[in-house]
Amino acid sequence: MNCPPLPISLSFWVELGCMQLNTHLAALKRILRYVRGTLHLGLMLRPSTSTDLVVYTNVDWAGCPDTRKSTSGYAVFLGDNLVFWSSKRQNTVSRSSAEAEYRAVANGVAEATWLRQLLLELHAPLRRATLVYCDNISAVYMTSNLIQHQRTKHMEIDLHFVRERVAIGDLRVLHVPTSSQYADIFTKGLPSSVFTEFRSSLNVPSG
Repeated sequence: MNCPPLPISLSFWVELGCMQLNTHLAALKRILRYVRGTLHLGLMLRPSTSTDLVVYTNVDWAGCPDTRKSTSGYAVFLGDNLVFWSSKRQNTVSRSSAEAEYRAVANGVAEATWLRQLLLELHAPLRRATLVYCDNISAVYMTSNLIQHQRTKHMEIDLHFVRERVAIGDLRVLHVPTSSQYADIFTKGLPSSVFTEFRSSLNVPSG
């Protein structure tokens, strides 16, 4: 899909649509009404003086009522332009919100690492560290805390991957208030006013 706000709604319906319940059919109709009413919208790309790479990551912890799996989302900006976004159900159940958030951070860091390497190969290396924003303070703390706690050992791969990128200076993981967490739009339903505000912040103007 080339419209950032749609993937989370579509992924939920695809998982449930095969059941053919009235509630699922109503959800599909709502998605189609949204598409029909927003055909004039598009992702705006514009010249930018900044080449900073900024990532917003978020998660809807245990949001699936059937499996209690979490949904990760991230938005990657190069300068002022949104260049990557994702909404995906996590493969395993997380026992805490910090664990789920950290997995989302790791996914965003992986995307940023790939893009930094691509720009390097294109002879346009980034001069400054990538900023990764997360609204979970515990997850932010884990990115720089070198003490390996027993309760996080099952997350060792994600922990070491992110900490390595932080240690070499490629990125910094910072806290962002939920009111400015634009990746929220990829993980859960939002009030219409917040949805519209975040959609505009992703460079999808209302027209």
